[in-house]
Amino acid sequence: MPLRQPSKMIDVSTALGRGELGAFAFDMFERRCLAQGDSWFSIGALPPQFTTNLIIEMQLARRTVIVQCARPGKVLRRFTDTTREKDFLRMITGPLAERWDAILISGAGNDVIEAVGSPPTEPPERRLLRTPAERATGPLPGAGYLSEPGWQTFATHMRAVFNALVDLRDSGTNRFVPMVMHNYARLMPRPAPAGPGQGPWLHPALDVYAVPAGDRLAVSDALTHRVSALLQQLIDERLAANPLCNLHLVDTRGQAGIVMAEPVAGTSGDWVNEIHLTPAGYDKCTALWADVLDPILG
Repeated sequence: MPLRQPSKMIDVSTALGRGELGAFAFDMFERRCLAQGDSWFSIGALPPQFTTNLIIEMQLARRTVIVQCARPGKVLRRFTDTTREKDFLRMITGPLAERWDAILISGAGNDVIEAVGSPPTEPPERRLLRTPAERATGPLPGAGYLSEPGWQTFATHMRAVFNALVDLRDSGTNRFVPMVMHNYARLMPRPAPAGPGQGPWLHPALDVYAVPAGDRLAVSDALTHRVSALLQQLIDERLAANPLCNLHLVDTRGQAGIVMAEPVAGTSGDWVNEIHLTPAGYDKCTALWADVLDPILG
């Protein structure tokens, strides 16, 4: 295993030289990466010191600085929003864009949570869960609780926003720069918020749909499995169209060895709350990220 060192995380203002210190000294680092995403790249608990994130825990063979554009609650469909994401867009494309060594993406998790929260009053194609009246009787597998028309709507939507993000990368100086994404770990639906008014997320949705307690992990597994398979499918489609597209998926769901939480409140296993990991949990994931990134960064 190569000798690795902590990466340096900086925010957008620092990267753009908006502070009192002026332009950031990128030349002090061997590699530079741009990160966009959700709370797995930013804040996963309140107070924030209750946990860390994937970027803070990242250790790489090269001395690397990572410019972080992530925020809690971000959904993949807004990563290319010209109103909300002006700084990210400026840094990835256009006349002022920098050429990055890699672009890191943490997305799709909040999109699923948002879709799971769609109420039972919506038609089947606009929600991810089946109502009790739509479900079969007797013990059900996790997929038996999912609305197939709703999943197809979700998958079609995710394909569009994923391709928009890759097309954005390829619209300028960062064409075919390595873009690395990840899937999410198996998680236990449970009454464990990130702070006052911040979650839980999956647990109350399953309450609304009257999913029996004994089947909730199976439902969660079905969702995280489908999201993982969808991300891989989207990457494979781009690779089939152009083998040079340089897209990568870190399998944190299948390979990180994350310890499942018990269905209780508070920290349990490798989880600090329902959907965010402890520092030890993120550390397990970043070991996989490093195995992917180190060869890319050279």
